[in-house]
Amino acid sequence: MTTITGKENIDTFRMISLKGALKLEILGMKRRGQAAYAIVKLEYGLKGNKQKVYDQLCVLVERAKGGNNV
Repeated sequence: MTTITGKENIDTFRMISLKGALKLEILGMKRRGQAAYAIVKLEYGLKGNKQKVYDQLCVLVERAKGGNNV
């Protein structure tokens, strides 16, 4: 079992989780509570429709993963 430690690694893991949740929302899945789309837009300041926000988030994830081993 792997344990993720360190603020940067945890933040990167959360970003990756939000990316997956947003992808599912694009495909039509719904969730309780606040939408991943709304969370991503609020936390990362991204703008556009779900697909554009997802594409921008993918770029941010790749940048974050470049410096971390998650």
